[in-house]
Amino acid sequence: MSAARRIILLGSTGSIGTSTIEVIEHLNGESDRFEVVGLAAGSNGRLLAEQAARLGVADLALRDESAAGELGPSATVRTGDDSACRLVSEVARAGDLLVAAIVGAAGLEAVLEGIRLGCDIALANKETLVAGGSLVIPMVREHGVELIPIDSEHSAIAQCLRSSRCLEEVDRIVITASGGPFRTWTREAIDNATIEEALAHPTWTMGRKITIDSASLMNKALEVIEAHWLFGMPASKIDVIVHPQSIVHSFVEYVDGSIIAQCGTPSMKTPIQYALTCPDRLEGCSPRLDWQALKSLDFQQLDHEVFPSVSRAWDVIDAGGTSGAIFNAANEVAVEAFLDGRTRFGGIFNLVAHAMETIHSTEVSSLDDVLEADRRARAVVSEMIASQDTAAAGT
Repeated sequence: MSAARRIILLGSTGSIGTSTIEVIEHLNGESDRFEVVGLAAGSNGRLLAEQAARLGVADLALRDESAAGELGPSATVRTGDDSACRLVSEVARAGDLLVAAIVGAAGLEAVLEGIRLGCDIALANKETLVAGGSLVIPMVREHGVELIPIDSEHSAIAQCLRSSRCLEEVDRIVITASGGPFRTWTREAIDNATIEEALAHPTWTMGRKITIDSASLMNKALEVIEAHWLFGMPASKIDVIVHPQSIVHSFVEYVDGSIIAQCGTPSMKTPIQYALTCPDRLEGCSPRLDWQALKSLDFQQLDHEVFPSVSRAWDVIDAGGTSGAIFNAANEVAVEAFLDGRTRFGGIFNLVAHAMETIHSTEVSSLDDVLEADRRARAVVSEMIASQDTAAAGT
């Protein structure tokens, strides 16, 4: 019997992380296919401690040092902003699988370290490629590791592309979008949506940040940029279409007119399992799709005036350089401001546009270039939010 494959799970206490653990336990039901050797989390020390005890993991990372007291004395715990990267550096071996599910650009450095050490990457953090794709993809090729997408849309595209001999056969890839809670709203209504309305996603259960991204369709913009890096496609060959049922997760259209789609229930456990086991397919733990219960599958064109996010993504791809880091950082700060009640929902679009128009994109030759662009974008957006606070206080 072959040895269990070692896994390091970054972002273990988030929605993707907890689902990954459930999938691993399902797959290990009859034989130990996987061994989790490292867990990293942000601030939920209690859940991290429970996961470590449940999986028998001694090597941990927790960004929030103040929550480390909830972890047992037998664990080796790294704390601080670089804790996940140090966990990877100290624990990872060539051939390990690094599941990258940390939210935002914070996971980039740890992913780069994993690639350097020869780990395959199961990527759920789209911001890693949005901000640092020009660093990640060359390193993946240099070190000969696999980069496997976990996002349901990109997992779908990867599976569809297995039917192709070469990318020249592909006419375009189409990413589906549920349309979120504001699919039928006017732009004026969207601009003034409440936090509760924005968090009420109709088909997916996710963390707060990605749920807000789904409501603004910024997540589709991030996915378009991610698809560009994952599949080597220019902006002109990547499209987005609204599909409210979230059954068709994405599709690939070939030059002969054929279309191959990947379908299934809206459950992240399916793409997680595929990332862990591909190219093999094993008995899954997601609910099966009941085709007889389906009444219709609807597809609609995206209204770019109501949701201007995706158009920005094509601009980012064409601009290259640090534009992705600027776009991503601006969105992260804008979403946080909305959740803190410091800007309207429509302010997210305006703040991101302000950063993109204010900061000039430059070439990326190192991680420092990405981090500096990220820092500048955060500063520009934070300054604009502060000026809005000042103006509001004066009225």
